[in-house]
Formats: sequence, structure tokens, C-alpha cells
Amino acid sequence: MKISVVGAGSWGTALASLLSGSGHDVTIWALEDEVAEQINRSHKNDMYLAGYDLPPALRASSSLEEVLDDTELVVNVVPTQFVARVWNSVSLPTSVPVVTASKGIERSTLRLVTGILDDVLVSHGPLLVLSGPSFAEEVMKRHPTNVTLASEDRNMVRQVAEVFHMPWFRVYGWHDPTGVQIAGALKNVMAIASGAVEGMGFGNNTRAALITRGLSEIARIGVAMGSDPMTFMGLAGLGDLVLTCTGGLSRNRMVGLRLGRGESLEDILAGMNSVAEGVATSESAYRLAESLGVDSPIISAVYSGIYEGISPRDALNALLSRTLKQDGIEGMSLDAWSYDRK
Repeated sequence: MKISVVGAGSWGTALASLLSGSGHDVTIWALEDEVAEQINRSHKNDMYLAGYDLPPALRASSSLEEVLDDTELVVNVVPTQFVARVWNSVSLPTSVPVVTASKGIERSTLRLVTGILDDVLVSHGPLLVLSGPSFAEEVMKRHPTNVTLASEDRNMVRQVAEVFHMPWFRVYGWHDPTGVQIAGALKNVMAIASGAVEGMGFGNNTRAALITRGLSEIARIGVAMGSDPMTFMGLAGLGDLVLTCTGGLSRNRMVGLRLGRGESLEDILAGMNSVAEGVATSESAYRLAESLGVDSPIISAVYSGIYEGISPRDALNALLSRTLKQDGIEGMSLDAWSYDRK
């Protein structure tokens, strides 16, 4: 199959490597000419995924038109805040599925990535969402990895899942693309919070509480947007949240860790090649929760720390001083967690 991967960051490069290594004809689009040239010349991407050899058959170009020519499957891995700019006015055949692996919420419009693509593409095929607990470096090492592929069209999920599936890269289908995108976007905000409490010197008790309460916030927002509550108990929800909040390879956790230690956000971001989506998403998530009328104290704390200059310790104290509540997903009845398995 001829596959176009759009976005040559670490995750895009890892997915392109996986697909090319399994025998597909893959071309990857890179914003930077030098990245495309290095992939073609030496089969490496030292800017975003240093230390790994890429399949010799993998080709790269900085021309989007060239990458998309005669494609049979498109994989979008462009950072969310740049998706509209990259894909604006592009026409794709309606027979060509588009899989988005970007995680975030657009700041200016609060659109999810599928919403952005649906709005800016002149024409396109079915939209699917790929998400779940998956660090690019570990995929390159072929560590066993499980992800979710979501679309309301279950037959399309089955067809596309077969393209990505490998013995060590297992793809599970799901029917809730909105919930999968909400989970993938908001877990990055929670990872910043998790890193911050670690940076302040707190231990596993604090982190476990934050992850659990963070999942509650994510689920409340997702359910308010019409998502299946069970989405947040799966790979795209709980699985990705735990990975990003605890893993040493998490860029968002590292941003939080350094904020908790007292470094400025400007200095942290200045030293990063790759995008930490949670920084922009914390603003989007804060505004989205407000628009939905959903209580989101952790998201609010991260937003206030990044955009209002509140210190991590003051933000934590504000969380701890909140009125006591019953455990669970507040505002959701038990019926909301029932699931028809038929």
C-alpha cells in the first residue's frame, strides 16, 4: 500500500518506520528540508529521533504535494496547533482514509483534530484516530505496544488496523473518536501536573492521587461532549494517562518536572526540539471545560501556572484547599458507566 505520513517529528518518524518496515511504500513529509534530506541520504532523523536507523525504503520530502501523490492512506502527525496551516485547502480522494495521530485541542477554536481536518480539507476520505500509550523510542525498539484506532465506521477500523498491526504493535478498534481524542489531548495536561508535583519533591502517593483525579476530570469533559465513558478506562484513556504521567520519555512530564523545580517555561521550551502539546492544550482544555461547565481543578491549576504566573506550590495548595468531595466521577451517575457490550 502507498502510504503518506505527514509530520516528521519523533512520533511521525516512528510510525513511518513501522509502516515502511512492514513492507508498505511509505513517504514522509518533513517541514524542514534538512530533515527530509537526511532521511533520504543516511536513513536517520537526528533532529527528532536521534540514534535510530530508519528503513532504507522510507522516502522523505518537504513537498506535501509530492508526498500525497497517488496515496492510498494518509497518516497525520502534525502538531495540533499547526494542523490547519499545513492542511488548509488540500484535496484528498474520498476513497483515501485519513488517520490522525496528533494529540491536542486547537487553541483558537477548541476544535479536535478531526474537526480541524474536516473543516480545512476541501475533500477527504474517512477520518480515524490513532492513540494510546506509545513512546516513539520504544516503538523503534519494537517493545510490545498496544494502541487504539477509533472511528464510528467499524469496518473501516478493521481495514486500517490491519495496515498498522504487527506482532509487537497491536491495534485495538474502538467506536468513539471524540473520546479517544479528548483522552489523548488532556493526558498531556495531566502529565505536566504530574511532573510538577514530582519536581516539588512529592512522591508516589501524590502522583497516584493526581493520576486518579486527573482521569476523573478527563472523563467528565469527555462525557459532557458525548463520549462513551468506557473510552477512558481503556488504552487511549487510563493507559496513555499512566504512561505520560510516569514515563521518563514523556516531554510533557519533563516540562512539569522542570517547572516544579523552579525553572521558567521560556527556558524549558527554548531547549526543546519537539513540541510538548500539553503547554498549548492546557489553555484549550481550561477554556473547553469552562464552556462545558465542567469542574476541572487540575487543568485549572496547570493553566494558572503556565499562563497566569501562579507558582506550582501555590497551585497545589489551591487544589488541596478545595471542598471535600465524594470519590468517583462527580457529576456522573452510575448509569453513565454502564456499557452495552452487544
